[in-house]
Amino acid sequence: MYTLTPTQARKGRGAASNRTGRFEAQERVHFDDGWEGDGEAPPPLRTTVGIDSARKAIAYNESPDVPFDRSINPYRGCEHGCIYCFARPTHAYYGLSPGLDFETRLFQKPDAPERLAKELRKPSYKPAFIALGANTDPYQPIERNLLITRRILQVLADFRHPYAIVTKSPLVIRDIDLIGPMAEAGLATVSISVTTLDRVLARQLEPRAPTPAKRLAAIRTLSETGIPTCVLAAPIIPALNDCELESILATAKEAGARYADYTLLRLPLEIRDLFIEWLQVHYPDRAQHVMTLVRDTRGGADYDSTWGQRRTGTGIYADMLQKRFLLARRKLGMDRRTPTLDASQFRPPPAKGDQLSLL
Repeated sequence: MYTLTPTQARKGRGAASNRTGRFEAQERVHFDDGWEGDGEAPPPLRTTVGIDSARKAIAYNESPDVPFDRSINPYRGCEHGCIYCFARPTHAYYGLSPGLDFETRLFQKPDAPERLAKELRKPSYKPAFIALGANTDPYQPIERNLLITRRILQVLADFRHPYAIVTKSPLVIRDIDLIGPMAEAGLATVSISVTTLDRVLARQLEPRAPTPAKRLAAIRTLSETGIPTCVLAAPIIPALNDCELESILATAKEAGARYADYTLLRLPLEIRDLFIEWLQVHYPDRAQHVMTLVRDTRGGADYDSTWGQRRTGTGIYADMLQKRFLLARRKLGMDRRTPTLDASQFRPPPAKGDQLSLL
């Protein structure tokens, strides 16, 4: 059972509360009962890491507006604490809160590399590029010591299997020795998410994610190594960081990014209330204006999950944002399509006990 917390800003954390997940039979709320206590601030929330014994390493999807049909997520939950993270609602499946629990009660998949190798060896397996970071960041802080993402990359390299990484962390540079040769063979790309260039706003939106400057430095290092690198201006939030769209792309281009993409803020399920809470805590004077513009892009609702529209929205504001992005991308010469990754090189390596080929 998650711990109930009052709605307030917490240093180093994104969510302002531990709101009840949608599958719970009862909703728990904090209220002031008039008891003042000793006046001391609540103790800091510590990060805990449990074990996720998932039976499969590869998750498949059939969404027609997603450019991949399979992904690997080494971790559940994410300590970066991004308030807008669309993976937050997944914590509700475990009876945990998509709020503070999502960023403090993490789960690792220590046997994911071994399970991946078994899945790739199946005679029925048909290769297509795998996305790493489609849900939670594969290079969040606990990866520094646990090395699960690095072990997964080693398996993919052994099998000559294509992959695309999405991350906010310069920790990805640690694995250039694995990513570089794969990228040179047309088997790997990296996308770095840059939400804002404003360090203060970044610290509020993404409290434990690396600073914008460190992400741009990672883009530069990856690009200088020859790894195809994309910048993701994501998410664009009306009246908060929308004015930065062109500057994010231009700064990333100067750092060496070859490609660019963007997404509009999405507020499905529990994220809606968590984001509104965050606005009221950090930007109370702007909260109503932000949500009015959000609804203008979602047909008057807080969110519209229609395929093909959920990433970019609809309406005058959304159309203007898309035109701004396309114009800026074209002016910067970043409107090329990201490289098509080559699945034809897929070759399972010999396993212990395999009969040697006579060829």
